[in-house]
Amino acid sequence: MKKYIFPTFVVVALAVGIIVGNSLGQNAYAQTINWSNFRMPQSKIDMMLRYVQQAYVDPIDIDSLTDEVMVEMVQNLDPHSAYIPKKDLELVNSELDATFSGIGVQFSIQNDTVSIVAVISGGPSEGVGVLAGDKIVEVNDTAFCGKGINNERVMRTLRGPKGTQVTLGVMRFGEPEILKFTITRGDIPVHSVDAAFLIDNSIGFVRVNKFAEKTYDEFIDALAKLRAQGAKSYIVDLRENSGGYMEQAIRMANEFLSDGDMIVYAEGRAYPKYEARANRQGRFRQTPLVVLIDEFSASASEIFAGAMQDHDRATIIGRRSFGKGLVQQQIPFSDGSAVRLTVARYYTPSGRCIQKPYELGKNDDYMKDIVERFDHGEFFSKDSIHLKDTTRYYTDNGRVVYGGGGIMPDIFIGRDTTLNTPWYNRVVNRAFTYQFAYQYTDRHRKQLSKHKNWQDLEKYLNKQNWLEEFISFCKEKGVEPNRAEIEKSKPLINRLVNAYIVRNILGDDGFFQLYERDDEITKRAVEELRKQQK
Repeated sequence: MKKYIFPTFVVVALAVGIIVGNSLGQNAYAQTINWSNFRMPQSKIDMMLRYVQQAYVDPIDIDSLTDEVMVEMVQNLDPHSAYIPKKDLELVNSELDATFSGIGVQFSIQNDTVSIVAVISGGPSEGVGVLAGDKIVEVNDTAFCGKGINNERVMRTLRGPKGTQVTLGVMRFGEPEILKFTITRGDIPVHSVDAAFLIDNSIGFVRVNKFAEKTYDEFIDALAKLRAQGAKSYIVDLRENSGGYMEQAIRMANEFLSDGDMIVYAEGRAYPKYEARANRQGRFRQTPLVVLIDEFSASASEIFAGAMQDHDRATIIGRRSFGKGLVQQQIPFSDGSAVRLTVARYYTPSGRCIQKPYELGKNDDYMKDIVERFDHGEFFSKDSIHLKDTTRYYTDNGRVVYGGGGIMPDIFIGRDTTLNTPWYNRVVNRAFTYQFAYQYTDRHRKQLSKHKNWQDLEKYLNKQNWLEEFISFCKEKGVEPNRAEIEKSKPLINRLVNAYIVRNILGDDGFFQLYERDDEITKRAVEELRKQQK
């Protein structure tokens, strides 16, 4: 999760996320361009590739060369247009699909070994007896560990057509020999609502990690469940949500607005102006609402937050969002590859385009903007924020808002560094908290699994002396202990490691309930909603 790692290390991950951000999709809410109307004359690029293919002195893999040319060409456009080779397209598309076909496990790579963090309930792996904590060391009787193991290779290996089989060899704690499991791949649901729970007796908390094919359905189910439990107001957490299908954000916003309210509009050179408006009286239009955003909230997240802000429908709390106001349409090629081409800009109801400035072909500089914000102190102080576009726009109630660089929150909450120390930053940045939590869980899984809710599990963990084990673990990894710094950061260490262990046993719902309890942004959201309830 990006939220718990130093910003420098998440730029690449965010870049991948926003490639799929603000995709138009095929839906009733989005205008699309009919590409068959475009005349495609033979270009110099076509001719050059043909000359190379037919006359170059040595044999050339023309498909590979074409992919390189396409990547280079699209890189000279805006930062969000992207060429996707055939070998990557299925994997990229599956990020927003409702399901994919695989074996049904969540995994983590530690020490060049694939460790199973969780087995998806009802999935193929659970059916044959694979357990959380198992380590995959063989696939189809071939060694599957070592320096060549990475996330992409694991996903390509474990996913596959529904009905096909794969045999895993796993090492299990306490078993002297490799265990073999033959698994028939099946449909695995992709969830975009991480957690939905009551943060007190009347405030519901819903965390949405992306806008995928079924996000709206999951979101409405979560709201309905929380309302049945007594929720009278809601916190919608869009922090670290890098976007997805525009349609899903529009449908979510529709539930909180009145018939005819503008949600978003978009237009481009070949893309006629399209307006999305609320098409009924939203079921939650009178319900108090807070939306949480941060510097990694992008595209569809900004559509939702922008609509709520411009209509004065919700209080936006957190930090300035990423600033992606460009819309892509995916165009397939006959060889199975595709290009996601920027075809329009979108605008919030007040007329804001929140796209941050960019220069064609300078994508590296564009992505470094997040790091520069951190270096300039924007993550910690509202006074450090400098928007290049100072045009004033107005909400329904006449409040001034700005575009040209993300959504500015109504209430700014900077990162709290009170308990941060260099030692804590080092061990978190190197993911030692996550690694230790997994290994601790693996060693004590039987005892930990006796606790059926996060409150009991946290109480149990607080009685264990795992901190000294953690200090030794970090020392073995090359970070020498600094007792003064450790003592100062102890509350942060306890909170994060406990939360990771809870997640390993009870899943995301338990993780977020424990972690958000002490989160400053979430606490401020609760405070605002309680004011509105009085």
